[in-house]
Amino acid sequence: MLVLTTVVMLIIVSAAYIGLSVISFNSPMLTGIFQKKITLESPIILKDLLTPNDYSRPQTPLPKVNSIVIHYTANPGTSAEANRNYFENLKTTKTTSASSHFIVGLEGEIIQCIPLNEVAFASNDRNSDTISIESCHPDKTGKFNDITYQSLVQLTAWLCAKYDLKREDIIRHYDVSGKHCPIYYVEHEDAWEQFKNDVMAYMKENATK
Repeated sequence: MLVLTTVVMLIIVSAAYIGLSVISFNSPMLTGIFQKKITLESPIILKDLLTPNDYSRPQTPLPKVNSIVIHYTANPGTSAEANRNYFENLKTTKTTSASSHFIVGLEGEIIQCIPLNEVAFASNDRNSDTISIESCHPDKTGKFNDITYQSLVQLTAWLCAKYDLKREDIIRHYDVSGKHCPIYYVEHEDAWEQFKNDVMAYMKENATK
């Protein structure tokens, strides 16, 4: 009787092992065991959404997010609010089509202009799969001051965590269209690489458990 019980147990264990081995370790059934999506606390964001209009907020659905695009305002010394109002006034002036999901100001403030599920007119043929961030700068070099930089790092890290994006998914407007935007990071590749490193470091250090 003991021998029979042992044989039965061996058969059960073997069957279980065989069944498990069929499951790939890339299978959704097991991915959650070995991989955890990083989550971060949201930075302080002031929502001041643009009025729906054809020139800055077309309300076109944004079906997916594959990259975060970094821009600069190219308007030295101006505030986040002033740049937001420029986008808003395009519904009246109709001089061009332009907007961005976020604007980071000279005091580190973050204004959201476009909902995350809508397209912004910011990154040419990548509008349909990207979130765009404009950043203010004090002078024509386009270099962000320290407090703007820290807010930009925090916002970019939060978005990367939210959409499960990697270092290579952080791009410049320049990488999309060749436009020299953000100009400081086009002219200083080392600073651009450091920015991406700082975003990744922030994600690692501030991931919520």
